[in-house]
Amino acid sequence: MPAATKKAKRKHANGHAPRVHELTKKGYEKELGRLQVELVQLEEWIRHRGLRVVVIFEGRDTAGKGGVIKRMTALLNPRYVKVVALAAPTEKERTQWYFQRYVEHLPSAGEMVMFDRSWYNRAGVERVMGFCSDDEYDEFMRTCPQFERMLVRSGIVLIKYWLSVSDDEQERRFLARINDPSKRWKLSPMDLQARARWVDYSEAKDQMFRYCDIKEAPWHVVETDNKRSAHLNLIRHFLTLINYKDVPHEEIKLPPRQKRNYTRPPRSTMTMVPIRYEVV
Repeated sequence: MPAATKKAKRKHANGHAPRVHELTKKGYEKELGRLQVELVQLEEWIRHRGLRVVVIFEGRDTAGKGGVIKRMTALLNPRYVKVVALAAPTEKERTQWYFQRYVEHLPSAGEMVMFDRSWYNRAGVERVMGFCSDDEYDEFMRTCPQFERMLVRSGIVLIKYWLSVSDDEQERRFLARINDPSKRWKLSPMDLQARARWVDYSEAKDQMFRYCDIKEAPWHVVETDNKRSAHLNLIRHFLTLINYKDVPHEEIKLPPRQKRNYTRPPRSTMTMVPIRYEVV
């Protein structure tokens, strides 16, 4: 059993539900900042140990996948932590092995990749909307657990999150997107179909869990009706899944600046951005 899994099991070995902390918005921001610093330490450990980490975020539209990914990556180095959100497959990609276009985004040593939706599109939107045949769907359900076990055996740390939002809260968020020009771009025709086919998507998710909630890579379900709570709960849980430590750093000393004189060209020779705001 991986050390990460052992650590998570130890934390719940007593069988008691974890203590719930009620936070104000200010308390949320403080705790989020603390967890984000922990994520930086985790990223450094991943680089130090050459780990390969894959995190999958799935869930209904408006469940908050993008929001939690944004907060998790806010302080992380984009050279080593990458977010993958693939568009619909091209005609060429449709002729490939189904997992092929995802495999090319898997991490190298010292990297973490976060999938904002993943190969589970086949078990969800493709199944419900009829974008794949019954044979293709059945083949996915047979091979997905094998594919993920293969990833884990190869040394990849595979973590899967399902973000769960209630019917009423999804309705409220859809309406908020419709009425807010800054969020309207998030609402696609496919999102509207997802609302219209709520039960179909629920049944597809249940079937996906039956086949793909495997011991080597279980699904972790996060309630997201309260977005701030979801951010903290997910990040804190994620930090328990990899047994990381502080990475020793060499002392950093600034080198002396050059002594040679330098005269900056006058601003009148440059195209300057106009100053319209002055924050005091």
